[in-house]
Amino acid sequence: MSPKPRVKQKPAYYALRVERQLDKLGYPVGDIDGDITARAKQALCAWRETNGLPVSRAGLTLNDAYSVLNATKRPTPTRSPGIYVNKTCQILYQIVGNTYKRIVWISTGQPGYDTPNRTGKVWRKWAGAHESSLYDDAYMYDSIYFLKDRPGIALHGSRVNSLIKPYPASHRCVRVMRPEIHEIYADTPIGTKVQIYGEY
Repeated sequence: MSPKPRVKQKPAYYALRVERQLDKLGYPVGDIDGDITARAKQALCAWRETNGLPVSRAGLTLNDAYSVLNATKRPTPTRSPGIYVNKTCQILYQIVGNTYKRIVWISTGQPGYDTPNRTGKVWRKWAGAHESSLYDDAYMYDSIYFLKDRPGIALHGSRVNSLIKPYPASHRCVRVMRPEIHEIYADTPIGTKVQIYGEY
């Protein structure tokens, strides 16, 4: 009697292990509980991009699971050092030397307040907290300005991390999780490349 063919597992079977591995490799997933939430989808989106797979915010596939679970380290970036903001994934990559130093959640501009797809260089930094010059009672932390012709747009932390949604929610700036923005600020000298790209 011939053996029964092996049953192919569904992606959900691997979800918890995938979350653990993504977290271990520095891709933020949120709660590690086997539930592929919007946050975990951000991590998967970033995984796909950094590993040369088709970029999307879709849920876990078998190809994703095999790719993540067979990996032993983060891939080496193919881009030059700098800060890269992927609006599709709502993820920021900080590349220092030839490594992804940080991969963090961000929230770009909501409809009507789109963050422009541009490449700039850091021209101004403002440490600590200050109130936005455009919006009352909107506080920005460790702001990094990178477009001289659009001086109101910055990478910055917000009063609370709950303002950094897994979707575009800002008024053109790039909201970054704290304390990550503080660390990025410390590692980002004037003149650093900043590139915004993609569509949500």
